[in-house]
Amino acid sequence: MSASNNLEAAAADIASDVRGVLASKDLDSVPHIKALRQRIDTKLAIARELAAEKSKLAAKKAREAASATNAYAHDEPWQIAGAALAVGVLVGLLLGRR
Repeated sequence: MSASNNLEAAAADIASDVRGVLASKDLDSVPHIKALRQRIDTKLAIARELAAEKSKLAAKKAREAASATNAYAHDEPWQIAGAALAVGVLVGLLLGRR
């Protein structure tokens, strides 16, 4: 499950809990509850939209980073191979000391 799905699920849970509390029949006698319910619904809708925007932006940045990494790896394959070799040698030396 992705982070955006987790965020959306958490927002939905919070919205459900708040609506459950505000839907209580005991609160119908309070005159400001209807206005409070509307404000909360509006703010939750805004929060959902912002979360969706942030999720899309993060996904776009991740795709751009992956694309840039892929392009670099194709343009400079020997540097990537050299770096991988260096890391492998370092890990081998560290494991060999045990």
